[in-house]
Amino acid sequence: MSEHTDPIELRLQFIACRVQLRDAAARILGCRQRAEDVVQDAWFKIAELPEAFSVRHPKAFLSQIVRNLAIDRQRRMAIESFMFAEEEEGAGVICPQATPEGASISRQALGNVVRALSTLPERTLRAFELHRLDGYTQREVAEYLGVSTTLVNFMIRDATHCCLKKVI
Repeated sequence: MSEHTDPIELRLQFIACRVQLRDAAARILGCRQRAEDVVQDAWFKIAELPEAFSVRHPKAFLSQIVRNLAIDRQRRMAIESFMFAEEEEGAGVICPQATPEGASISRQALGNVVRALSTLPERTLRAFELHRLDGYTQREVAEYLGVSTTLVNFMIRDATHCCLKKVI
């Protein structure tokens, strides 16, 4: 039967097999620098263990900690690369209003929307304004106007279609 290892002995084991732990993390992460960071994180986890803690198989325990941290880091990197684009990717994006022509087109489109909205019945216009401009939910608009949420939905749809027809 194996002996139990206390946190002090566990830290000594960690130091002894640090290179192996780093290499294991590097196989998961594909990067030695990131693996070094994972090993450092593992050291902090081990340093936080209470004195009453003991483990039967210290090398397996240490390997599992490093493996879990490396997998967590890999997952986080995958999510971040999916969610956030590199800064350089946005450098080539041209703002459509950066030119006088773009500003003129935007002003014309806005004028068309204002004219389209002026043709709407007052209640439809109010429902559209409350929902799209003031951020009210359709239920709140319905309560305010004293109509059903279904009618509010139709009014907002009609106003949106009216604007789109004038802009396109």
